[in-house]
Order: sequence, then structure tokens, then C-alpha cells
Amino acid sequence: MNSQSLASEAPSLCNAELVAVVFDLEATGEGELTPGVLTVRAGEALPSGPLRTDHASLQRGMRHWVESLTGYRLGHTEQLYTFADTLSGGDITRLVRISYLALLNPSVDPRNWLSIYEYFPWEDRRKEAEANQAGSIARRMMAWALDDATQRTRCAVAFGLEGHEWNDELVLQRYELMWQAGLVPESPYGVGENTIGRAMEHDQRRILATALSRIRAKIRYTPAVFDLLPERFTLFAVQQAVEALAGRPMHKQNFRRLLLGQQLVEATDSLDSNGHGRPARLYRFRRDHVQECYLTGARLPLPSLI
Repeated sequence: MNSQSLASEAPSLCNAELVAVVFDLEATGEGELTPGVLTVRAGEALPSGPLRTDHASLQRGMRHWVESLTGYRLGHTEQLYTFADTLSGGDITRLVRISYLALLNPSVDPRNWLSIYEYFPWEDRRKEAEANQAGSIARRMMAWALDDATQRTRCAVAFGLEGHEWNDELVLQRYELMWQAGLVPESPYGVGENTIGRAMEHDQRRILATALSRIRAKIRYTPAVFDLLPERFTLFAVQQAVEALAGRPMHKQNFRRLLLGQQLVEATDSLDSNGHGRPARLYRFRRDHVQECYLTGARLPLPSLI
């Protein structure tokens, strides 16, 4: 085999970096909670850094530089996904992004935190106005897919139309369809002022969509939501947290029955006197039941809002 053949078959070079998707829950001015995501460069990117060889594991390396960069001590951390792209400028080198999802207790410094629904406004369906906006986007997507039966079916499933229920975990599928339809600003098929949501560099909003899909799945079968809450909390705060992450309202009595029935929380002797009316009982998470989950096999107990 000659040198030219060997050169043509040689693998391209590869650079690697770690990307952190760090979630917390931020209080809004209306007394609600919204999932916050830690960003850099004025909200255009997620924290990232080069892969180094001086750490025992990728996860430990990611935790080290995120904590060094932000001063925050991360809670639950897990590997999310690995993305690969060819670098721009005609370079054959590929950039491999190894992403991690991390959860953080409520931060005291709101800087560099943005609501995840600034990037995916159609994913927040807790109120009628937001649900109507999601419905409007869904109709635009169905119009885009009108002459393509396969794409029309994908849109119907992703956006909960034509007999399909809204599945809050299909965040990435909805984003990718909107990218194909040119409805997000980073899409090469974009249609200018008609694009929706805050843009991010390169494929960072795709990474963020993957992370939101993951956390929405995790709150169903793990007690991950408690990593985003203070040590003591009201039952209403737990409901608000789950609603904020899922982007959907929940039935109060059903939710509390499910939560208490799994015995993952226990009442304390303290009351929350910060709210209006009668003080609410404060609870704590029972870490001895960490292998169980109050949402095992459950679905959000409300029908589609579209």
C-alpha cells in the first residue's frame, strides 16, 4: 500500500472538551420557580474546558474546573452525551464534546444564570398563555410538514397533535424538528425575525435540549429533584420544583398523595412562616430511601394542554 493510500485512510485528528450543563431552580418575580442554567459569554454558551490528563476521571475533572470557575459546589453529576463536530475553517480536526449534567442547590448569585425557557419557550406550558404559544408553534410545524407524511407524523408525535399526547421528555426531538424547519436562530434554514428562542453557539442548544430531556425523565424515576431544593422545604415547594422542570402543572392532591405514599419525605417540627396565611409544615428528604422514587412508573396527571 503506497503512502498516498495510507494518508487517505489515516483517521482525522480529534480535540476533546468537557461541557457542563448545570441546573438550579431560580425564583421569578411572580413567586414561581424556573429551571436556571449556568451560562458563559452573555448566555451564548455553556461552561466548557479542555480535557486534561491530570484527573482520575472525566467527571472529577469536570467538577473541578466548574467549581473552580464558579465557586459553586455541585450536587448530583452524571455524564450526559458525547457530541462530535468538524471544526470550521476547512480543518479536518473533529471536536468531541463530552457533556455532563449537574444539579445545584439554589444559588445565591443570579449572575450568569438564565431561565432554560428563554432557550425553549415552547417547553413551558404551566400557564394558558404559554400553552397557547406552544400550540401556535405546533401549528406552524404541521404547516411546514404538510406535504411530507413522514415529517408530519414526527411533528404530530413530538408536539402532541392528531391524537398523540404531549410528552414533555421529547425536548430534543422538538428542537431538532424546529431546526429543520428554520424556526430557531442557529438553523441555516432560519427565517429571520420569525425564529423562536434565545440562540447559543454551535450545537450548544442541542446539548441543552438533551439535558432538559434527561432531567425530565429523571424526576419520574429518581429523587433528583431534592438535589435542587434546600434541606427543609414545604410540599408545595416540591410540587413547584417538579412543575418547573416538567413545564406542566400538576394536580395538588394527587401529587401530595403520591409523594407521601412513597415515604421519601418526613415532616419536621418546623413551620414555614414566610408565606401568606397559615404557616406550612416543613419537610426533609429521607435519604435512607434514596433507592426508591415517588414517581416510579407515573405520568403527569394532566391531559395535553393543546
